[in-house]
Amino acid sequence: MSEKFVMSFSGGKDSTLALYRMIKKGYTPIGLLVTVKKGESSSWTHSINRELLNKVSKSLDIPLMLVECEVSEYEVKFKEMLEKAKEMGASCCVFGDIDIKDHRKWCEDRCSEAGIEAILPLWQEDREKLVCEFIDSGFSTVIKKVNLTYLPSDFLGKVLTKDIVEDIKQLGSDPCGENGEYHTFVVNGPLFKDEIKFKKNKIVIDGDYGNLDISL
Repeated sequence: MSEKFVMSFSGGKDSTLALYRMIKKGYTPIGLLVTVKKGESSSWTHSINRELLNKVSKSLDIPLMLVECEVSEYEVKFKEMLEKAKEMGASCCVFGDIDIKDHRKWCEDRCSEAGIEAILPLWQEDREKLVCEFIDSGFSTVIKKVNLTYLPSDFLGKVLTKDIVEDIKQLGSDPCGENGEYHTFVVNGPLFKDEIKFKKNKIVIDGDYGNLDISL
């Protein structure tokens, strides 16, 4: 019987690659843990709306486990959902973080509080190689959000290819966006039963960030 896990899921490339690796190793996902802004329709960080998250959940055939929270209650609500996942049989929570130590500590602290293990399958691997592995595995992802300090808004909506990764590097940004230069929304690939079709509505500028507003 395979070991069960809950996936800390953003809808982006790194968490999707971590999910893919775990499934290939024989682990069974029981849910996609996604944090959403309390009273709003979109997720934290990647700003993906619930309709699209539901569509992804159905295509991956993995249930959504939505954590609705304010910033002030983020840690507590996250831990509570981990406890629920443990009750459902998960022995660990998987994260897509690569090499930022504060992020790893946060993940491990929440899992420790909930009494489960934290697994980071991409940890300390070469950032650019991970992006290439993601692309070479057959996944398709669009750039959903950019930090305008690093990247211009015309990257929004572009499919992440090796040529686009090269363009990002040429601008002096990390090819993987691990420092928050950009965030992605994965729409197809080997784990998906159906491609996620969406409409591009508009570009929303909020301070230092440009966000592509999309919907079904």
